[in-house]
Amino acid sequence: MKANYFTYYLQQQTKIASLVVFRMFFGIMMFASIVRFWANGWIEELYLQPKFHFKYYFFSWVQPLGNYTYLLFILCALSAICIAVGYKYKLSTSVFFLSFLYIELMDKTTYLNHYYFISILSFLMIFLPANANFSLDAYKNKKIYNTVPKWSVDSIKFLLGIVYFYAGLAKLNSDWLFRAMPLKIWLPSKYDIPLLGNTVMQQEWFHYAMSWSGMLYDLTIPFFLLYKRTRIYAFVVVVIFHVFTRVLFPIGMFPFIMIISTLIFFEASFHQKIITTIKKIFNITTYQFTIIENYRFSAVKKRITHTVLAVFMILQLLFPFRNLLYPGELFWTEQGFRFSWRVMLMEKAGNTTFKVVNTKTNAFFYVDNKDFLTSFQEKQMSFQPDFILEYAHFLGDHFKNQGHKNIAIYADSFVALNGRLSTRFVDKTINLYAEKESFAHKKWILPFTSEIKIKGI
Repeated sequence: MKANYFTYYLQQQTKIASLVVFRMFFGIMMFASIVRFWANGWIEELYLQPKFHFKYYFFSWVQPLGNYTYLLFILCALSAICIAVGYKYKLSTSVFFLSFLYIELMDKTTYLNHYYFISILSFLMIFLPANANFSLDAYKNKKIYNTVPKWSVDSIKFLLGIVYFYAGLAKLNSDWLFRAMPLKIWLPSKYDIPLLGNTVMQQEWFHYAMSWSGMLYDLTIPFFLLYKRTRIYAFVVVVIFHVFTRVLFPIGMFPFIMIISTLIFFEASFHQKIITTIKKIFNITTYQFTIIENYRFSAVKKRITHTVLAVFMILQLLFPFRNLLYPGELFWTEQGFRFSWRVMLMEKAGNTTFKVVNTKTNAFFYVDNKDFLTSFQEKQMSFQPDFILEYAHFLGDHFKNQGHKNIAIYADSFVALNGRLSTRFVDKTINLYAEKESFAHKKWILPFTSEIKIKGI
């Protein structure tokens, strides 16, 4: 019965307008994001100025391209425009995905949840027939399709639902719900906001209200968006929530990307009105096109697409739970923290210094991190274990190449988490230069001395 229902679902069709509008808005938003990144000077600051770049495991080969890095961003921006207008769509989405992914892999220091979201969303879009109507590809072929497989629209909704729901699950912890952390730390810097800042926001109840409402919002908003009767009200809440968080926190384009993306939940008739309006503005006609009712994949293409996306979606469902494979407090060790929709859950600050020791003579000296890292890199390195280990290996290799012998690297590290007192983070007796990066538990991280109760994911 279940197999029959699944087969029936895969054969269902839906109006293509939702997918077309999503394609256009996605391309425009990505182009705007890249232009903003360039205009703020972040290409130079984050990729060209640093002497050293932190790498994801297995991706140490991904390096900034010098001044050619600007060409990489140009390629990414141009492919975003091509996605928006539907020009050579499959190639454009593939180029955007690969160029954007390369940009993100160049330095782990720049990791943000919404960058990861854009990466996986652009990968998904490679397989969707979003150019089958109202695109330059359709204009060239003189052929448009009215409907597409329903799963092609639902897959985007599903991905958005995962982002929201998992972010809500992650907030089911005692720091967020019962200590209002880290909002209690962040909100005081916003007390100068007109009206709310010097009155309501200074009240402790407001900190808890923000924490609990944020959790409830993330857990429920996908379902309210799915239900037709509550959809419009849910979208208003989406707009208010993301605009408010944008005012409070420096989270870039993410609120706008999420607002625009949630339009996918509206009926196809709503999106058709958007398309009709655009046609009127630019005087676009389609009367000379061949109209085909249903877009269908070939048998081989269907089999490949269904298999790839099934594996992709299962991975998205399971990957955020990989932290359960590790002992210790997740917020402390951060093993399994990234790529799991834990959005703005902790305020962590550290101070980590490194000692280079000659194991034969016991002679040693301390490293000035500013000789090798930017201030932003040093801040991120100081409390993230994989950064600390990678930097220790960089230092060992650097001084070895300078002629130093019998090198051992020790870290003296103190970290404060969510308003707690700073405590020792790394076992200072462990030679980090002898430790290897892997997916195994990092035993040289000292145990968390406090406790965070209740676990979501």
